Amino acid sequence: MKCNLYYLTFLLKAQILFPFSLNKGRKYAPEARAFQINRSTKKPLQLSTGNYEGRFWGEHRSICGIDEAGRGPLAGPVVAAAVVFPRFFEPCGTLRTLNDSKSLSPAKRAVLAEAIKDSAEDFSISVIDNGTIDRINIFRATMLAMNKAAESLKKLPDMMMIDGNRFTPHLPIPFLTIVKGDSKVFSIAAASVLAKTHRDSIMMEYGSMYPHYGFEKHFGYPTEAHISAIEEYGRCPLHRQSFRLKQLGEK
Repeated sequence: MKCNLYYLTFLLKAQILFPFSLNKGRKYAPEARAFQINRSTKKPLQLSTGNYEGRFWGEHRSICGIDEAGRGPLAGPVVAAAVVFPRFFEPCGTLRTLNDSKSLSPAKRAVLAEAIKDSAEDFSISVIDNGTIDRINIFRATMLAMNKAAESLKKLPDMMMIDGNRFTPHLPIPFLTIVKGDSKVFSIAAASVLAKTHRDSIMMEYGSMYPHYGFEKHFGYPTEAHISAIEEYGRCPLHRQSFRLKQLGEK
């Protein structure tokens, strides 16, 4: 682990980041792959301390946490958020209760989302619709959402921390993929809350547009009630046509 960190520091000091111009036909920046470190920490750090980001603030002015919401649902978009807190940021008040969005109640997430937006140095949210998901598949759509979130920040970060174990970068920026990062890294947990609350608000609006499906209750996830509604009414334009249901005999 230490060797990987020393190598990362050496590469950054050697300034091997080459100029790179984005274009629509380019899928990723190959030179960014040299900076990937997959990390899984068995003992999660307390989010309120900001210890994880603190390890890298000595070398980086701006660290961005990225997470997504909505990979598994049968309907609606996949949403990603990117959050940058001020360097050496120390959470206080409501933010000290921040954790993985899945472990928080909807009311708690709503309060935290506002606190995150008020305290963050920068944040952005990216939405990739179900049509794009069907066209390029859910993995590529998730990578696209994460990259667009980072690219939409007012200023590109010096480093990105991404929840999960895989990432396909569009930008030549060093990054870490962190398994269960939303329960270990403060800025990733913040991104998970913003992504989740934003997507939930979209699905609640969809619930009023297509009341038969109950989107405002299950947010598009494959619950028994949702599958029963699809069986009775068929799919609506918001459903992901590429997501097949074995329960309905689809292959």
